[in-house]
Amino acid sequence: MLTFSFADKSDLPSIVDIYNSTIASRRVTADLEPVTVEARISWFEAHAPDRRPIWAAKRGQELLAWASLSDFYGRPAYNGTAELSVYVAESARGTGVGTQILKHVLSECPRLQVNTLLGFVFAHNEPSIGLLRKLGFEQWGYYPEVAVLDGIARDLAILGKKV
Repeated sequence: MLTFSFADKSDLPSIVDIYNSTIASRRVTADLEPVTVEARISWFEAHAPDRRPIWAAKRGQELLAWASLSDFYGRPAYNGTAELSVYVAESARGTGVGTQILKHVLSECPRLQVNTLLGFVFAHNEPSIGLLRKLGFEQWGYYPEVAVLDGIARDLAILGKKV
């Protein structure tokens, strides 16, 4: 059974491991080299359960996925809008864990006074775009060739959902 909780600092090494496992694919993140736990401490501490949480999805003690909300654009008029991130462990990809944690995030949005979610996704990341579309996200923006990954220009799609 999958359980959801707010991530705590003891989860940070697993969160970083899952994040780093996506870098080599060049489909998920614009980071080109693995990050360290130490480098992610301030990012982790900037998330609070009552405003912009990080959630952990676990089966037993194993962290299978995490999701976070981050401020969009950093100005007060945008407080009802959040940027969504979802990362799934390699062993759990394609098993429905991403869908389950995203449904959990959506259920939490009213409590957090979030009425708009945005996902910034490389256009060639079909699994992530498929997940978001499955749960009602639509493409709201598109930035052609704004990232270069291993010498290849990549597009960024912005998917949004009113919640």
